[in-house]
Amino acid sequence: MNILFVILLSPFFGFIFSGLAGKYLSEKLTGWISSLSILISFIISLFVFRGLGSGTAVYESTGFTFLSVGDVFVDFAIQTDRLTSIMMLVITGIGFLIHVYSIAYMHGDAGFYKFFAYLNLFVFNMLVLVMGSNFLMLFFGWEGVGLCSYLLIGFWYRNSEYGKAARKAFIMNRIGDLGLLFGLFLVIANCKSLNYLDVFAAARSGAMSTELINAICISFFIGAIGKSAQIPLYTWLPDAMAGPTPVSALIHAATMVTAGVYLVVRCNVLFEMAPATQQLILWVGLATSILAAVIGLKQNDIKKVLAYSTVSQLGLMFIALGVGAYSAAMFHLVTHAFFKALLFLGSGSVIHGMGGEQDIRKMGGLKTHMPITYYTFLIGTLAISGMPLLSGFFSKDEILAMVFTEQPVVWFVAVCSALITGMYMFRVFMVTFLGGFRGTEDQKNHLHESPALITIPLLMLAVLSVVGGALNLPELFSHEYSQWLKNWLAPVLGTSQSSLHHPSHQTEWILLGIAVGVFVAAWLFTRNKYIAESSVPESDDEMHGLAKWTAGKFFVDELYDDVIVKNSEKAGSMLTKADIGIFSGIMDWVSAGISWISGLFGKVQNGRIHYYLLYMVMGIILMLVINIFR
Repeated sequence: MNILFVILLSPFFGFIFSGLAGKYLSEKLTGWISSLSILISFIISLFVFRGLGSGTAVYESTGFTFLSVGDVFVDFAIQTDRLTSIMMLVITGIGFLIHVYSIAYMHGDAGFYKFFAYLNLFVFNMLVLVMGSNFLMLFFGWEGVGLCSYLLIGFWYRNSEYGKAARKAFIMNRIGDLGLLFGLFLVIANCKSLNYLDVFAAARSGAMSTELINAICISFFIGAIGKSAQIPLYTWLPDAMAGPTPVSALIHAATMVTAGVYLVVRCNVLFEMAPATQQLILWVGLATSILAAVIGLKQNDIKKVLAYSTVSQLGLMFIALGVGAYSAAMFHLVTHAFFKALLFLGSGSVIHGMGGEQDIRKMGGLKTHMPITYYTFLIGTLAISGMPLLSGFFSKDEILAMVFTEQPVVWFVAVCSALITGMYMFRVFMVTFLGGFRGTEDQKNHLHESPALITIPLLMLAVLSVVGGALNLPELFSHEYSQWLKNWLAPVLGTSQSSLHHPSHQTEWILLGIAVGVFVAAWLFTRNKYIAESSVPESDDEMHGLAKWTAGKFFVDELYDDVIVKNSEKAGSMLTKADIGIFSGIMDWVSAGISWISGLFGKVQNGRIHYYLLYMVMGIILMLVINIFR
């Protein structure tokens, strides 16, 4: 078996094993075998990564012809290049840590084996999405992670609200997927192929008009809006917190939500030829980043804050894509996977220690009770807030520097978004871990540090969150090792970034100084409010004006519910009544008519021979009469 297919199929066999045999085995055995299936893929991905660095441009392997219609052939084939290798390492590496974490977190759950089966299937579909050599395989992986997200978000299905959150995620993703599917129809109708290389070659050769390329790119971007939770299809992602915390980490950090970013980077050849679509991406990403950041300021559910943070950070990645800074977007995708997985798993450790409590207003003072969780969560908070020399500082700086040279106004709004990010993250950290404990006595007695299977992944992700910035250091810090990731992706991105203007060293120093100032301002403001003044986030009843709107998430969910959901339900109710009152009546009339006619024929076909002889005689007489008159 080709080594690439081992990477792909190892999680799938883990899914089969957990689904069929997990029910009859111990939790530890099921959990570890499922985790090892991901570790095998990660280790092999490291060897593939090393091979790509030694000069091999791409690894290819074809399994079988999946579709053959006329002159269109689509293979079940794998194409692993430098972009794919980065995604494979992130998916399998972060995925393995989340699997290990889940062994302890899901201990005692009645659906333990099913949970690991779903996790393995999720990773398998994500690998199909990024490793496929054509758009059809990408689409299958795309739909596969959508299905798995539905299963995992609604995993605790006995809670009806969790089921609603799962359906919401599934339906909103289907809206985006319709755009992606329409784009694939345009591609196959005009290129007679869904293979990446064939489509990109057709675009470069001029066989596709600018209008067609724009239509394809807009369709693909609609798909990315749904999967990567951008305006207007972002509301499913915060509700996805209904799933167990490892699911939140897997969806938000390493897999599903990054699929939209990967799609645009993979199709950079097309998007470079569609400047109007790039502008759309830029402004949608900007609006999403600032809106989600503002909403995050007033959320009190620890996982909801992190969810809106994810939406905001994805918006920042799309800002980078909008100006053509594809390597900067991928850099932030990788570092975001490190510190966001750390923060989600850290929040899960807090919830585990608090006996299921998620409201930060009922926490406080957890530093002394959960020291490992405290320090690792602090590192994640500092990284996402842009503390100098941590991973988030470098990846955000790379995006902001590229945006500054292209769109200074957008840069200013993005800096404001970064400031707000620091404010709500320090708010969550300080309210949760510092000050006095505000929960019940039972919760206080329950407080404890999480077991090793939870804290070890936290420590490993904390290390990655610290050193992850070394992947793409700016030239200001290192000439020998600068821009490693950008150079690594150069064969895939080609000339897509050649038109970008990098700021001068003097300008970049100024931009770095502003970034440091933003970080310090966010820390000082939050420290003054929640530590010096010992403030506690107010309840919804105490809020007024803009604060109430922010806490209510600007009531976008309510707007969608009133305008779309309720009207859809009314339309469905009207159609139901029409079906019963009109269509069912028509069908009853038709049925009665057919019964009457069949009754007549039944009287004729009564099984009595003398009747049949009479009919024959009558028929003969009728034939004679007709002939006489003719």
